[in-house]
Amino acid sequence: MIEESKSGHTFHILVLDDEDPIVRAMTRVLRRMPEEWLDGNCQVHGYQDPDEALASLRDRSYDLIISDLRMPRMDGISFLRQTLAIQPDAMRIVISGQADLPTVMSAVNETQVFRFIDKPWNDTELQMGVAQALRNSLLQRENRRLADLVREQRSMISRHEEALRELEAESPGITQVKRDASGAILLDDSDFDED
Repeated sequence: MIEESKSGHTFHILVLDDEDPIVRAMTRVLRRMPEEWLDGNCQVHGYQDPDEALASLRDRSYDLIISDLRMPRMDGISFLRQTLAIQPDAMRIVISGQADLPTVMSAVNETQVFRFIDKPWNDTELQMGVAQALRNSLLQRENRRLADLVREQRSMISRHEEALRELEAESPGITQVKRDASGAILLDDSDFDED
């Protein structure tokens, strides 16, 4: 859910890692992200417990979900699989200090992960990856909004076309207008015949 703030949008980000220092460090880094990168700011919600993080997904809409890959109570792929079911439109990023390629590929394929970030991360690279994910999220939302608008307009045009067909069936020729080269409407004598 993107809210308007004085400086633009407020982006809600969920961070899940079983280590509190990691959650706090990532929260600090993301809160310091340059607003001009996003035309807004980030509100970061950090969790160490995957069940609490999942519960928060039912109470708040997130633009981005960042999860550690290896955690003792629930691995990142299982957690992200559940987030996908609850909030399919949220972007997802995986962080890990020890991931093999098959595990990373599984995370990407099963949970639509946008990006993988190594631990320890470079602050600027993390901020840039998050900014890119959030801009992508905005583009996807705008594309959906425009697609909905096009569907609505097509539906309206179809209703108008149907109304014109019905009108033409009731009074043949009524929807046909003849114009001259200047665009003026041409009338013929039959238009003035009285019954």
